[in-house]
Amino acid sequence: MLREFFVIFLLCTIAILAVFGFRGQVSTAPPLELFPDMVRQMKVRAQAPLNFFADGRGPRLPVAGTVPVGYEMPKPDTSETQATAVDRWSHPNASFSVGTDYYNTGKMRDQWGTGIPLEVTSELMERGQQRFNITCAMCHGAAAMGNGIVKQHGLATVVSLQDERIRKMSDGEIFSTITNGKNTMMPYGPTIIVPDRWAIIAYLRSLQRSQNAVSADVPPEHRADLDKPAENKPPQAKPASKQEASKK
Repeated sequence: MLREFFVIFLLCTIAILAVFGFRGQVSTAPPLELFPDMVRQMKVRAQAPLNFFADGRGPRLPVAGTVPVGYEMPKPDTSETQATAVDRWSHPNASFSVGTDYYNTGKMRDQWGTGIPLEVTSELMERGQQRFNITCAMCHGAAAMGNGIVKQHGLATVVSLQDERIRKMSDGEIFSTITNGKNTMMPYGPTIIVPDRWAIIAYLRSLQRSQNAVSADVPPEHRADLDKPAENKPPQAKPASKQEASKK
């Protein structure tokens, strides 16, 4: 019994020391903490000095050009609405959302509009291809078939943009989907400027046309080329049979 008493007494003493400890005592020695649980972290606290830098300041200025999360870029002046597509991309004040017109919302009054409100040029299409491959292809695939790399890793809800429903969807509604997101698709309004969204839509329409083209889509002056036979190619040599090979 005495032995059991000492064992219980020792365990209770250890438990009391572990629970209450001696935290809070003034000492110049570093604390002995068996389970610190990140009480003291190696970090720089706000407004705290730090001898690591020459100026002795802990907080540092942000990297030049850093934009805080949720920050809205400065809005351009009214003349920006008349700028060309290339000017919109290179303009330092290219905005993410300005105004309530079709160009900025995809709506004509209370209805989804259609049409690309920018001049569709080769530069616009190249820009759309670049932005699509950077932002959209990982989910929807390079040909917008819905077979991007993320679908191979578990995201099974990716929609094929070649579906009849998407091909018949108005440009304004697609613009709104890019801006505000839909279902499992996150909104890209805060990260893709307005002209880039329209460039993506223009390129998407070309992808849809390339996979669902009909003879009526061919210009009249080139439709006759569809009926021309393929150029004669020299016949390819057939592989020799086993008997012919044995004779050789």
